[in-house]
Amino acid sequence: MTDVKTKSALSPQGKPYDELSHFINADGNHIFTKCWEPSADVETRALVLIAHGISEHCGRYDPLAEVLVAKGIRTFAHDHLGHGQSEGARIDVTDFNIFVRDVLQHAGMIKEKHSGLPLFLIGHSMGGTIAILSMNKKPTEFAGCVLIAAATQINPAEATPFRLFLAKASAYMMPQVGIVAIEPKWISRYPEEVEDYANDPLNYHGKVKARISVQVLKGIDNVFKSIDSIEWPVLILHGDKDHLVLLEGSKVMHERIKSKDKTLKIYPEHFHALHREIPEDAEKVRKDILNWIEERIDRKPEVAGEEETNEVTTEKKESEKEKKVEETKEENEKAELKEEMKEIKEDESVKDEELENENKE
Repeated sequence: MTDVKTKSALSPQGKPYDELSHFINADGNHIFTKCWEPSADVETRALVLIAHGISEHCGRYDPLAEVLVAKGIRTFAHDHLGHGQSEGARIDVTDFNIFVRDVLQHAGMIKEKHSGLPLFLIGHSMGGTIAILSMNKKPTEFAGCVLIAAATQINPAEATPFRLFLAKASAYMMPQVGIVAIEPKWISRYPEEVEDYANDPLNYHGKVKARISVQVLKGIDNVFKSIDSIEWPVLILHGDKDHLVLLEGSKVMHERIKSKDKTLKIYPEHFHALHREIPEDAEKVRKDILNWIEERIDRKPEVAGEEETNEVTTEKKESEKEKKVEETKEENEKAELKEEMKEIKEDESVKDEELENENKE
């Protein structure tokens, strides 16, 4: 994915970007990328781009990507600006749309290199917000979207009016000040996953900063401003014990969007990172994602106007049927009238004959 090699540029971990897969975004920042490829004996059938959540990085999606590539779905991801191995102040962004813009840039590069294959977008948590806004900007770029515990609604218990005011004031005066920490224990019910998250050196373990917090809220607000116009295919996944992102947001989204192809799956007792839950549960979630994507890869494209043509044909058949009924009814009425006329004439003929006989007498 490397499109420019710059020996002088180093990742936040001190590694030269000419040794790392990356692209350079519109602001000139090096964005680290990752690609999981199917084995040589497996045909590539589709493409997936993953948008990770806040404070984490794209390498945490190895287990999900492995399930996808095993079925011929080449999978891509990148570390958002300020995350993981990408450039930028740690967990900071001046405008939420930068995340969206970078996803669309990456998607365009993938489509250009692998033209003719359907591209699906997967977003987790804040990455879900990014995915929704990316889909809204360029819906024809993607074949569908999977949302894993997407951040689509503010938790009123956490985002009190005072805290919102404090965050906005801090974002203006002290954008780097920490507001709230992400508790690793709420990521998953599986202790090993919690430990892995807490010890991952590429994760950001400090408090989420004021400016990015406000930008995420703006992103969520933009999602709900456009929610009634969403028509693209979507699979919405959420755990009913998610302590970090409200389940209610996923329910409201599923209810309000206009998509004909929309599915909401709620997993009992699951926490936030559904794809990294207790092993047997995480495996089921990953298979649900795979199955949904595979169904849309294999689905035959609808012929444009086919439904309309069928309706017209049906209307035409109904019209012809009604016409035949009317013609039959009319013929029957004519036959009855003819028969009545015949009877009348016969009666008149009989009467004339009787009258003539009377006159003779």
